[in-house]
Amino acid sequence: MLSKKENEKLALVGPGTPAGKLLRRYWHPIAVAAELKEKSVKRLRILGEDLVLYRGEEGSYGLIVERCAHRGASLAYGSIEGCNIRCPYHGWLYSPAGKCLEQPAEPSHSTYKNRVMQTAYPVQVVAGLVFTYMGPRPVPLLPSYDVFTRTDGSRHVVVWPQLNCNWLQPMENSVDPTHVHYLHGAGRGKPVHGDGNAEIKKYEFEPFEYGIMKKRFALNGNGKVEVVNQHPLVFPNMLRQHHGLEHYLQYRVPVDDTHTLFFEIYFLEGKADGAGSTEVPVEYAPSAMKEDGSYRMDRVWTQDYMAWETAGAIFDRSQEHLASADRGILVFRKMLKEQIDRVSKGKDPMGVIRDPARNRLIAFNTITDSKREVGKGR
Repeated sequence: MLSKKENEKLALVGPGTPAGKLLRRYWHPIAVAAELKEKSVKRLRILGEDLVLYRGEEGSYGLIVERCAHRGASLAYGSIEGCNIRCPYHGWLYSPAGKCLEQPAEPSHSTYKNRVMQTAYPVQVVAGLVFTYMGPRPVPLLPSYDVFTRTDGSRHVVVWPQLNCNWLQPMENSVDPTHVHYLHGAGRGKPVHGDGNAEIKKYEFEPFEYGIMKKRFALNGNGKVEVVNQHPLVFPNMLRQHHGLEHYLQYRVPVDDTHTLFFEIYFLEGKADGAGSTEVPVEYAPSAMKEDGSYRMDRVWTQDYMAWETAGAIFDRSQEHLASADRGILVFRKMLKEQIDRVSKGKDPMGVIRDPARNRLIAFNTITDSKREVGKGR
């Protein structure tokens, strides 16, 4: 178990918190790009900060703190001019970088605008999603994960309902393989794998350059124990999976301490749909709840939502009782603590990329022997 203080250190994400400082060193998806075509301004809350995402007239994007630096009015009601946004209250105009360009009520010779900056963050569009980086400069590269970069297939995005719990709850689930046999009914509680119901003999959680490789071992037909499934938790808030020709990457993006955005980016090997295209099909999953307020327990993902959310808005880990099957959770927590410590010393945490030569295509050695319906489980 963790002390309450240790739990807060790993779970809380606002500005200045240890985990918040760590998470700000990475790029995160925050919205579907196509949503900005219908309405060019979108209010967001990410990592405990209230922001406005907007689409410029020429198709570029800006992400800026919501409250105007002048008198605090919401820029979510502002107007778009070129690639800039104008405050609806007194007309101050800001660039995507946050520079104040105009202050209409000030004398024409005033240079005051040159001394005003609105906090703003860089954005990029990849696989139909808008990504942002909210950490210190210089800005690292957005990693070229294979689901973004491969050109020999097609892509689509699934937007899941916002989670009403802290980001750490779904992430610890990613290194908790034994829940599959109970929560999701695989093997009816028995530790088995695949259509042949091979008995799982052990699990391993191997730290590597980009996170933790989760491995399942079972007996093969010759009585030898071998890896039957492996896929990584990609640090700090992703899970990479592979089923047949389908590859997908899950992002769990903290809105604040008690809410989490959930995106999946899928890549299906086969007919190509155009490399780097921003026109990516998007599916919005329905609510996990029934009309009576209970969870729909007939799907894998709704079962997960039940387990994550019913543990509390922020799970009190000082009350838990970890067992030997929870080794993966301990490995992840240790990694979190180590990377928080690196950031506190001014170092880049793991997985941050600055060298373009390392960022051509990042693939993971996943192993699977099963297939599933696209977008319908994890």
